[in-house]
Amino acid sequence: MELETLWMDYHEQIRHFVHKKIREHNDAEDIVQDVFIMASQGLAQLKDEEKCRAWIYQIARNRIADYYRRHRTTEELTDMAEPEKDEACYSALEAIEGMKSILQKMPDKYREAVELADLKGMPQKELSEFLELSYSGTKSRVQRGREMIKAMMTSCCEIETDRYGNIIEYRVVKDEPVPARRTTRT
Repeated sequence: MELETLWMDYHEQIRHFVHKKIREHNDAEDIVQDVFIMASQGLAQLKDEEKCRAWIYQIARNRIADYYRRHRTTEELTDMAEPEKDEACYSALEAIEGMKSILQKMPDKYREAVELADLKGMPQKELSEFLELSYSGTKSRVQRGREMIKAMMTSCCEIETDRYGNIIEYRVVKDEPVPARRTTRT
């Protein structure tokens, strides 16, 4: 199939299709032109001319999607939201410092597992090889370490989170956490 034939057969249909999706006239005309440019570049790869209509409409749909991705709008935060964010960041930083001090009070095998998995970002599969434990044993050790941290943190602090789990309020209510429970399991 020739480009001229493609233009004659589908230009008005594609133009109408794009204009229904894109309200801005100049942008819609640009997209129509892009569709036919892309079609001319890929015309040699089109093996079945019976699928030409579906093929050119797919190009048009993709170009329309690209247009909307590029023109996606974002809302700016107002100045009123900033103090709340600063307070939440301050509370989260306080909680992180509290957690670091609690980590030092944990049994070494749990502290090491949590530090490597959660703070250093080591994948648990790699961690299992490093600790010379089975994969399930490593997952259990990390989970128990996390549970110890949570128990110790809640024993000395009040932590309030939003619905996403982000810390929005953090208060120390006791100077020392209840010591972590030592277990004989992995």
